[in-house]
Amino acid sequence: MSTASVPLPNWITYGLIPLLNLIVAFLISGLVVWFIGESPLDALVLLLQGALGSGEGIGFTLYYATSFIFTGLSVAVAIHAGLFNIGSEGQAYVGGLGCALVALTLDHYVPWYVTMPFAVIGAAIFGALWAFIPAWLQAKRGSHVVITTIMFNFIASAMMNFLLVHILIVPGKMAPETRTFLEGGQLPKLGWLMDMFGSTIGAAPLNVSFLIALVMCFLVWVLVWRTKLGYEMRTLGLSPTAAVYAGIPYARTVIIAMLLSGGLAGMMALNPVMGASARLQVEFVLGAGFVGIAVSLMGRNHPLGIIVAAILFGILYQGGDALSFDMPNITRDMIVVIQGLVILFAGALEYMFRPALVRIYQTFART
Repeated sequence: MSTASVPLPNWITYGLIPLLNLIVAFLISGLVVWFIGESPLDALVLLLQGALGSGEGIGFTLYYATSFIFTGLSVAVAIHAGLFNIGSEGQAYVGGLGCALVALTLDHYVPWYVTMPFAVIGAAIFGALWAFIPAWLQAKRGSHVVITTIMFNFIASAMMNFLLVHILIVPGKMAPETRTFLEGGQLPKLGWLMDMFGSTIGAAPLNVSFLIALVMCFLVWVLVWRTKLGYEMRTLGLSPTAAVYAGIPYARTVIIAMLLSGGLAGMMALNPVMGASARLQVEFVLGAGFVGIAVSLMGRNHPLGIIVAAILFGILYQGGDALSFDMPNITRDMIVVIQGLVILFAGALEYMFRPALVRIYQTFART
């Protein structure tokens, strides 16, 4: 029997294997840091201090993690249905248009807590609509969703550039961005959260979208593991042939799964658009859609694991900025290398240690 099909306890699958992958990734990253003449231990201390050593650092870490939670959930929902949605980047970009239009329309008239639910719906609808065509092509024409979603990332970028440069730009200004939202279109900061722990948020843009992301984690868990639709999605993901034979409608399930995935990706825009910059700008997604793939894989496509993985990548992003400032030899490109190693071992090589662990587990199970 192949080791891939041998069941292991959850504490090994969801705990030990990701931890081993992460340790190896950091060990190899330490070698890279050592090769350029810096101390790996000092670099690790600076990285952790920059990400977790102050209220402001924690705020930035959770701010980055918020975006990664949304995109990680987006990828995970699709994977449970047997789909690999690489279009979260473009869907988040278009989702930004949805929440920005809501904010621009309502910020003059109502407070933020009235604008927020409409912005959430607007971002989700726009993101879902951007995922609909690839979903329909997959369900009805057999066009692989990986190819179509990659293409739609580029189309989304070109479309948003056109809208911001020619339509949404503030007249008389050079910057391709909308006007700044009034308070009614801005999500408030979570300074009170840091105050509870005796710290201050400083300039960190951590905002209410972090709480929305946690709510979405719970709702995705309910959807995937506690509803009929979630059961149909998981069945389709495990065996499309068996799912169709059991009467599960293939086309409907694929389209719904992709719409949900696109909607979650679109909601990522709430964080940078309404929470951080209070306006719609060019390329605000900054690769969060692609990081979401690694976050989902590392979190084993489970909302709880996605939260942990998103915080880890938030630490790498925020701590990496502080590290490159305090250790000039470690450039921003080196930080990207370290992030890439984590993605490599947590994603592409996630089962590298599984055969050995299966043999060890079976040996101890027989005794």
